[in-house]
Amino acid sequence: MLLSPQTHTSMITISVIGPIIGVIPIIAILLFYLVKLFSHQHRGPLQGCHGYGVLITGCDSGFGHQLALSLDLKGFVVFAGCLYPEGAGAQSLAGKSSSNLKILKLDVTNDEDVRQAKTTVQNNLPEKGLWAVVNNAGISDWAEIEWSTIEDFHHMLDVNLFGSIRTSIAFLPLVRAARGRMIYVVSKRGLEAFADCLRVEMASFGVKVSIIQPGNFGQATNILKMKTSSDIWNKLDEERKQIFNRQYIELANNYFLSTCKAGFSNASLVINAMLHAITSAQPKHRYLLVSFADMFFFKLFPFLPTVVTDAVFCLSSMYSKRKNLLYRK
Repeated sequence: MLLSPQTHTSMITISVIGPIIGVIPIIAILLFYLVKLFSHQHRGPLQGCHGYGVLITGCDSGFGHQLALSLDLKGFVVFAGCLYPEGAGAQSLAGKSSSNLKILKLDVTNDEDVRQAKTTVQNNLPEKGLWAVVNNAGISDWAEIEWSTIEDFHHMLDVNLFGSIRTSIAFLPLVRAARGRMIYVVSKRGLEAFADCLRVEMASFGVKVSIIQPGNFGQATNILKMKTSSDIWNKLDEERKQIFNRQYIELANNYFLSTCKAGFSNASLVINAMLHAITSAQPKHRYLLVSFADMFFFKLFPFLPTVVTDAVFCLSSMYSKRKNLLYRK
C-alpha cells in the first residue's frame, strides 16, 4: 500500500516518539526516587558550627593542619589526628588554637590507634555529634616503577587507601548518627572508587560524601619527598644502574623538582573546598582543584583512545630525552 508523504512522516514520527512516550512514566518514577534518595532535610553547621565535631586525619602539617585551624575559628570541636602528637606540627597547632581543638595520636595504618581515637572522640563528643570526618592523611612519592620496592608500594597503599578505609569504617556510625559528611582528599584512584561507592550507600542515611582532588600543591604542603639524584641512585641495584644511568637519574630528578615549583604555592583553594564540603547544604560530589592546563587532562583524557593519550606523552621533550639517555644494548 502506498502512503502519502505526510502519512509516511506521521507513521515514522509515531514509531519513534511512541516508545519514548511509553518510557516517560518510568523515567519520571526513577527521577522521583532518585530525588527522594539523595535529598534530605538539611541538618548541620549552616545553622551554626558550635556543638558539632569534625575529625581530621593528617594534621601534623599541610592541608590537615590548615583546615583544623580554620574549623576551630568557625567554632567546631576539632579532633586533630596527628602521627606525632608531641611533634612540632602538632604542638604548633595546639598553640594556635582554642580549647575546642583536641590533638589525637592517630596513625591511620594502626588498628589500635584508630580504636583509641574513636574512644577519645566518643568520650568527648560535642552536643550535636560528629558532623564530619576528613580523610586527609596521605603520603606521596615520585619514582619510576622500577625504582621502587614492593615495600614502597605496600606502605603507600596502607596509608593512602587502607588507612582511609580503616578510619571511615570506624567512624561511620558516629557520622551516620549526625547525618553528616565524609570528606576524602583524593589523589589515588582506589580511594576515589571507594568514596564513589560509599556516597551511594550513605545517601540513604542522609550522609553526604565528597571527594577533594587537589592538583600540584607540592609547594603549599610538605607531602612530597624531596630527593637528590644520589638518593635515587643509591637505592638501585646493579642491574638497574646499568639500565637507568646516572645522567638520566639527574635529568629526571631535576624535571620533578621544576614541576613541583610550577604548582600552587598557596593551599587556600583546597582549604576553601574542604570548608564548602563540610558546611554547605549542597556540597559537591567532587572538587577538582587543578590549573587550567591540567584541567585539559582531567576532563578530556578519559574520553580519548589510549593510542592518542600515549602519543601525547611520547611527544613530550622529556620523553625524547629519556629515550636518548637510557641504556641500550
